[in-house]
Amino acid sequence: MKIVVLIKQVPDTTDVRIDRETNTLVREGVPSIINPFDTYAIEEALRIREGSGEGTVTVMSMGPPQVEGALREALSLGADDAVLLSDRAFAGSDTWATSYTLAAGIRKLGGADVILCGKQAIDGDTAQVGPGVAQFLDIPQVTFVRKLEVAGDGTATAQRMMDDGYDVVRTPLPAVFTVVKEINEPRLPSLKGKMRAKKAEITVWGQGDLDVDAAELGLDGSPTRVVRVFAPEPRGGGVVFEGDLDESLEKLVPEIVGIVKGGS
Repeated sequence: MKIVVLIKQVPDTTDVRIDRETNTLVREGVPSIINPFDTYAIEEALRIREGSGEGTVTVMSMGPPQVEGALREALSLGADDAVLLSDRAFAGSDTWATSYTLAAGIRKLGGADVILCGKQAIDGDTAQVGPGVAQFLDIPQVTFVRKLEVAGDGTATAQRMMDDGYDVVRTPLPAVFTVVKEINEPRLPSLKGKMRAKKAEITVWGQGDLDVDAAELGLDGSPTRVVRVFAPEPRGGGVVFEGDLDESLEKLVPEIVGIVKGGS
């Protein structure tokens, strides 16, 4: 069984800063981590491999060279191989262009039986890349998976978390699954795993290595753009009305009327 886990390196949430000129995240000099939801996808991939007693787990990410650190961390947890899609042509990609590029990377690998990723990234919160990859690969997708069972007959059964419970979905493979944190408890890397990851060779592919249309890559291939980033205006301290209910209402109603007229 061939399993691919898509991961993203994100800034530590306590150190998020925005470049006001480019409206993009400042990554230089900022501590980075594996997107927390993706750690559950890595763990689930390892459990599927261990449960079947065979197969490989490949982690893949798109980004600048520094993303190699996140891939090595995934290798230290037990992944077999790692692939980094890195090229200046990929810079500025929105979720559409990112999904397109990642799908091309999976095709370059020869496809996969199971493709896993976290339900969303904590820096963008769009939850669009997993479904986007499935669309570009033209394969089924199941999102917000809290339990996954992969059968030996080329199918998988997933519990898909809903607001009022869960759906049970059975799908043929290959398929894309985005997972939630309820699916498992990620393991910690072993010393042996860390040593292996440190020496491991990470495959790096650029635009020239993939079967892609240059017009679909990076900023030029992104139909959405961030045109402005701003901090919300601080809220005022509010108004305190003292006295009994009737007195407070007499003061409150004119205030509300003034606010409504001022905003109309």
